[in-house]
Amino acid sequence: MQVLDGKKIANDIKQEIADVVSQIKDSGGKIPHLAAILVGADGASETYVNAKVKACKKVGFKSTLINLKDNVSEHQLLKEIYKVNNTLDIDGLIVQLPLPNHIDEMKITEAILPSKDVDGFHPSNIGRMALNLPAYLPATPAGILELFKRYNIETSGKHCVVIGRSHIVGSPMSILMGRNTNPGNCTVTLTHSRTQNLKEITKTADILIVALGKAEFITSDMIKEGVCIIDVGITRVKSDKTKSGWKLLGDVAFESVKDKCSFITPVPGGVGPMTIAMLLKNTLKSVTKQGY
Repeated sequence: MQVLDGKKIANDIKQEIADVVSQIKDSGGKIPHLAAILVGADGASETYVNAKVKACKKVGFKSTLINLKDNVSEHQLLKEIYKVNNTLDIDGLIVQLPLPNHIDEMKITEAILPSKDVDGFHPSNIGRMALNLPAYLPATPAGILELFKRYNIETSGKHCVVIGRSHIVGSPMSILMGRNTNPGNCTVTLTHSRTQNLKEITKTADILIVALGKAEFITSDMIKEGVCIIDVGITRVKSDKTKSGWKLLGDVAFESVKDKCSFITPVPGGVGPMTIAMLLKNTLKSVTKQGY
């Protein structure tokens, strides 16, 4: 069993990006600039956005953080997006999700210019991804592909089972794993809350990608020997063994399954760090227009 160290790979990618930015600076080129819009004061969202801003600084990007109150109108949020869309110096824009209930997330996503949509959520980018055209890939699925590449994990001809059909992870992941590329060329089964006989399906998986949001849902009796497991889930649970009083658990019962796996991502330190690294990579692409 080999643990896929997302933290290490993410740091490698950040260093590679920092080296490119250094070369851009030396040649007098355009420094990548990422803008983030944060609505409200949700603790988890603030943490994620601050981590993204910090990562920008680390690799030499410029960043702009726009804080809006949670009672901001949809119209006002759209005005902020249009302003960023029309600011030539800003190359990428992310609007941190989730948004308050009174705001239509899809309307907001569609308002972002596809060429600045470094989160890869715009319908235009999703469509281009499905057609295997240049596009900004959603950051978490892109990070998973990068782990497959950097650990030389064979995907061609394998049975890949994806659990969860969200627009952020499960659905795009199922498309990417079925494309005629490397990584890819899998036979893909997409499962979800309505899937019957889930255990029978997961036991046939060569590659199991779990993005469900249920702590330690996958146990050893649900997998076969030698499976590669990518655990995307993250749930915060109370713990009297940590200083914070909390600990993070994935969708997979790590201790239960690890001895049957060929590869597995830990939680934390697996997929999570890769998401921010790939967001930075998309932003770098936006400067050279390679992604779109």
